[in-house]
Amino acid sequence: MMQTITRAILALAAAMAVPALAWANPGSQTGQCPAAALRAAKAATWQVADDARRQALALESLACLRSPSPVERDELAFEALQAWMRADKLDTATVQELRTRLSAQLTAPDPQGFARPFAALVLADVARVDRVKPYLTPEQRAQLVGVAAGYLRSVRDYRGFDEKQGWRHGVAHAADIMLQLSLNPAMTRSEHEQMLAAIASQVTAAGEHFYHYGEGERLMAPVFYLSRAKTMECSDWDNWFATLAAKPAAGGTKQAALARKHNLNAFLQPLYINISESKDEAQRNCLKPLLLRTLRQAAE
Repeated sequence: MMQTITRAILALAAAMAVPALAWANPGSQTGQCPAAALRAAKAATWQVADDARRQALALESLACLRSPSPVERDELAFEALQAWMRADKLDTATVQELRTRLSAQLTAPDPQGFARPFAALVLADVARVDRVKPYLTPEQRAQLVGVAAGYLRSVRDYRGFDEKQGWRHGVAHAADIMLQLSLNPAMTRSEHEQMLAAIASQVTAAGEHFYHYGEGERLMAPVFYLSRAKTMECSDWDNWFATLAAKPAAGGTKQAALARKHNLNAFLQPLYINISESKDEAQRNCLKPLLLRTLRQAAE
């Protein structure tokens, strides 16, 4: 009899706990952006005293990344997640869950074109956490490289900024993941090769698109640091730049040719400046002549 009563009390307590949990974690059950909670946290300069609540809010805020509101995406969710990760306010289990969910979001349907680019932007900080305070296994790190490289190669939505809708900027955000990965000393040569192949696939964009939101500089940054990592020989860089400069075999429109030339220069010129000013003599001696050659080829 006592066991029956105890089970009944436990069942009643569990049933009563469900609405309380849903109230404490708005959006967790519905997938809605917890904008009000994030606004309160922002007003408090992202200070959330309750650690468990902060971990939960971080995961709930992922719903904001697909919001049509640029405030919810950028000024609330992204700023919150970046602030908490850079201040080491999220535990490893939460960051791992962010990595899992954001990686899945990079390949999920995205009819409005916001979810994937902002997943990439936040995933760059997830990668940064591993660079600063390693928590990934080699297999998980390789998986992160693979999903990031796959997303970068797949981008065909080249929209950048819109006054009403805010940013999309898929190529630049994917390049930000590559930057954090390029700075991570745990990366291997094969992972660097995968990253470089993905970057090369977007340096000139597809079709007739002209980059004009700084994509070239964002793509340049990880290449600069990869060339300092010493996993690649100078002959490897020679081949990489030769492939980058090679003109497409198939004929295209004049507009596509102009776009290709514009985008290639927008990548090569800032890289040349940074390499020229590098204090790494081996990096400078290898890449500078290769860049000069590639710039001449791009001008032809």
